[in-house]
Amino acid sequence: MSGMSEEKEQSRGIAGVIWALEHAQDVVSVMVGVMLAILAAVVLILGVVEFFRDIRHGSVETAVVNLLNRVLLVLILVEIMHTVVLSLRAHHLVAQPLLAVGLVAVIRKILFVLSSEEPVSSTELALLIAMIGVFVLALILVSRFDPAETDSGVSAAGPAPAFNAGSDDQ
Repeated sequence: MSGMSEEKEQSRGIAGVIWALEHAQDVVSVMVGVMLAILAAVVLILGVVEFFRDIRHGSVETAVVNLLNRVLLVLILVEIMHTVVLSLRAHHLVAQPLLAVGLVAVIRKILFVLSSEEPVSSTELALLIAMIGVFVLALILVSRFDPAETDSGVSAAGPAPAFNAGSDDQ
C-alpha cells in the first residue's frame, strides 16, 4: 500500500509543477503581449512623426515608402501579438498568424528591395515572389485543413461561445 501512496504523492507533485509552469507561461505570455503592444504603438507613432518630417524636408515618395515600411512592421507585431493571445486562450500554437507574419515580412522585404538604390537581381525577386506564393498556399491549406479548430473549438476568432440551456442568467 505504501507504494500506491508514493505514486499518488509523486503524481500530485508533478501536477503541481505542471500547474506552476503553465501559470508561469501565461504570465510571461501576457508580459510579451503587453511589450508587443507598446512596441507597436511606439513604432507607429514614430513612423507618423517621421512621415511628416520627411514630407517637410524630403520627397513625398521617400516619406510614403518609410511610412509603409513602419506600418508593415506594426502589422507584423500585431500578428505576433494575436498569436500570443490565441496561445493564451487555447494553450497551443496556431499556424495561421505565424504564416501571415511571414507573408507580411516577405512583402515588406520586396518593398525594401524595390525602393533601394541598388539594382535588384531577378533571382532574388523571383525567390521573394515564390515565397509569397508558398505563404499564400500555406495559408489556404491551413485554413481548410486546420484540425485545431475542430478539435478544441477554438478558431482564429477565439473560443467558441458556451451554450448553457439550463442557465437563467443570460
